[in-house]
Amino acid sequence: MSPLVLSVLLSLVSAVAYAAAAIVQERVAAAADGPRYAPLRRPAWWGAVLLNGVGAALHVAALAYGPLSLVQPLGALTIVFALPMAALFVGRRVGRSAWRGALMATVGLAGLLSLTGGPGAHPLSDPDRRLLAAVTFGAVALLFALAHLVGRSALRAVILAAAAGVSFGIASVFTKTVAEEWTPEAPLAEWTSLLVLSALAVTGLLLSQASYRGAGLAAPLATVTVVNPVIAAAVGLTLFGESFRYGAAGTVAALICGAVAAGGLVRLTTDRLARPGDSPAVSSARAGRSDADAAGPEVGQGVDVGPVPGTRAHLEVQVRSRTVAGRP
Repeated sequence: MSPLVLSVLLSLVSAVAYAAAAIVQERVAAAADGPRYAPLRRPAWWGAVLLNGVGAALHVAALAYGPLSLVQPLGALTIVFALPMAALFVGRRVGRSAWRGALMATVGLAGLLSLTGGPGAHPLSDPDRRLLAAVTFGAVALLFALAHLVGRSALRAVILAAAAGVSFGIASVFTKTVAEEWTPEAPLAEWTSLLVLSALAVTGLLLSQASYRGAGLAAPLATVTVVNPVIAAAVGLTLFGESFRYGAAGTVAALICGAVAAGGLVRLTTDRLARPGDSPAVSSARAGRSDADAAGPEVGQGVDVGPVPGTRAHLEVQVRSRTVAGRP
């Protein structure tokens, strides 16, 4: 097997691992009544953490055998794999609008990544690292605060997912810096970068977990999948001296791809906002109602009972208990 084919296979398996981790995270978020950010007592969540670690290891291995211009776009297939996997394994169906948004985000991201990473990169200096870390944590904190000011759960989830994508993207930048400058003679020389890298990775994991609460799978996952490499590519263009391939034509094509990816995210977000049900528990409770229940009056509605014709010696009243989703 050639190194290029091996790199492709590793990239595809990595995308499947990330997709499986996202599905597990979304299920944990939908079913949990406990902590929003770190459900440490849920074994399934630790399984998702393990799957994320496997996906990251496979992604690094793929980079060892293949070029960045091939491996990075293949990583955008995570959202494409996640949707059918969710439908197959957990019965989470996705509408046509969400599919269109996911495909737009994936195609746009793959095109954008295939155009970035040109020659001319230089190492990141210590002052640049400190500035980048400070700006990143400040941006994540701002997005976190903004998310808690938003009333709609789907929009709040997308903002949290964007914060997670920023954390993961800058973590990738510090990973690249450590990998390029680490030497066996001084294994702890990059300890500050390793500390920042670890903090960003954990922050991204916790924020991504919270983003799935009440927002489904597609919109948060697509947001993380797009924002992560886009932020990393932006840092590469501004601080590492990288450039778009093919000159001015490549720059125009990259802008078009970025617009397509952004349009996909907007479609996914608006699709989720248009649906009133936010959680599987609510959806299942609604689905469990009979047709007679659906036709009957809701709790809080007045029922006009007219006069009963004729004479009745006994009046039998039947009270049927109902479970209303979302009410205790």
